[in-house]
Amino acid sequence: MPPATSATSPPPGDSYVQSFARGLEVIRSFSAEAPQQTLSEVAARAGLTRAGARRILLTLQTLGYVESDGKLFRLTARILDLGFAYLSSMPIWNLAEPVMEALVDEVKESCSAAVLEGTDIVYVLRVPTHKIMRNTLGVGSRLPAYCTSMGRVLLADLPDEELSRRLRASRPKALTRHTVTDIEALLAKVQQARRQGWCLVNQELEEGLISLAAPITNRAGRAIAALNISGQANRTSAKVAQEKLLPPLLQAARTISARLG
Repeated sequence: MPPATSATSPPPGDSYVQSFARGLEVIRSFSAEAPQQTLSEVAARAGLTRAGARRILLTLQTLGYVESDGKLFRLTARILDLGFAYLSSMPIWNLAEPVMEALVDEVKESCSAAVLEGTDIVYVLRVPTHKIMRNTLGVGSRLPAYCTSMGRVLLADLPDEELSRRLRASRPKALTRHTVTDIEALLAKVQQARRQGWCLVNQELEEGLISLAAPITNRAGRAIAALNISGQANRTSAKVAQEKLLPPLLQAARTISARLG
């Protein structure tokens, strides 16, 4: 099985380094569901032969990114250096964090920032509260874009043809009884977010979870990230969220966007 590519990746060409791509697939084979694996499990999850997976694992072990007890392999904390290299290379997050902290202090709800990668959003910054329902989300977490407020805000910045392609590539499925999965209905939801400049998602990702998102834009007005507030639907209805949470969220997104300029 060839290494996976994102929804926006060009096809491999003469400059494609297959061994490097396979190494990344080995790293990506580890997850919350598979934090430690045998050689055979890594090979199967990465789509490699045992011999190929073994060479890559031993290389990563030599470099300090993987450790093993002789049977099971696991990532080490050094792997975080790869993610922190991205965060430290993007000054936007230094500018955004104090604004997000002030927003959380004001609304008493969790605040996150994410970017679009293929058909997913990836969390790049998070300021939680003790009330948030899902406690497994953190920097680097991935969620499907089609059913999240930040995802729809970021999808809204795409040209129509690319938007339609990514929604179809998402293969939407119902995560709750509220999740919208019909492609035409999703297109309408994203186009609505585009028109109004923000998005509200009510319990489509997780029962009881409501979220609002607004785009963070660059000088050209393009959405480079999204900012959101998440809370519990039984405490904050969609109507209340729109009336009380949306204005400070929009102001925070505008503040971060202005600082980028």
